[in-house]
Amino acid sequence: MFIKIFNKVLNKLFKEDIEKTKVLSGKNLLNNQSIKNSKNLNDYEASIFSQWGEDGIINYLINIIEPKEKIFLEFGVDNYDESNTRFLLFNKNWSGHIIDGSQKNIDYIKKSYYYWKYDINAYCKFIDCENVNDFLKSKIKKKLSLLSLDIDGNDYWVLQELDLNYFNPEILICEYNSLLGSKYALTTPYDRNFIRNKKDYLYYGASIQAFT
Repeated sequence: MFIKIFNKVLNKLFKEDIEKTKVLSGKNLLNNQSIKNSKNLNDYEASIFSQWGEDGIINYLINIIEPKEKIFLEFGVDNYDESNTRFLLFNKNWSGHIIDGSQKNIDYIKKSYYYWKYDINAYCKFIDCENVNDFLKSKIKKKLSLLSLDIDGNDYWVLQELDLNYFNPEILICEYNSLLGSKYALTTPYDRNFIRNKKDYLYYGASIQAFT
C-alpha cells in the first residue's frame, strides 16, 4: 500500500520530467520511420501516449499529407493521460480541442502542467447526435487536420451526424468494436444517454464494416 502511494506521489511530482523523457524517446523511435518504406501500416505503430500504436501511424500519415492547419479534435479523452493527440501537442506543437463528458476529468486536465504551456482547449460535454454540430461549431472556427472519435457507444451515429464538410478533417480516427467481427455492418441502436460501463461488455460502438 505504501509503495503504491509513494509511486503515485513520485509520479505527480516528476510527471513533466517523465513525460519529457517519453517524448524524447518517441522522437528517436519515430525518426527511423522514413527508412522502413513499408506499405503495411502495422509497421509504423508506436505508442508514446496512445493505446494501440496510433502515435506512430499518425506521425507517418502527417509526414505524407503535411497538413496546413495543424489543428486536432479528440472526443472521449478521459483524463488525457492516454490519448491519440497528446504526442502531436507535445512533439509537433499542434493546437487542439479535447472533449470529455466527465467534469472530474476536465478539471484534472485544466490543472495539469501542460494546459497553460500549449494551445489546447478542454471542454466538458456529453456529446450526442442532437448537440454535436451546434456545440462544436460554437467552439471551432477553423478546419481540422485530425479528428479522433472514441466515445464508447454512439460513435457510428455521432460520426454520421457530424458535419464533415464543415470540419473537413484530413485524418479521421474512429474506434470500432472488433468483437462484432468484420463481415457484417453492425452497430448498437442509438441511445442518447448511452454509458458503456452500464452496458454489457460486448455492447458498444459499431463494426468496422459499418464504418466502411
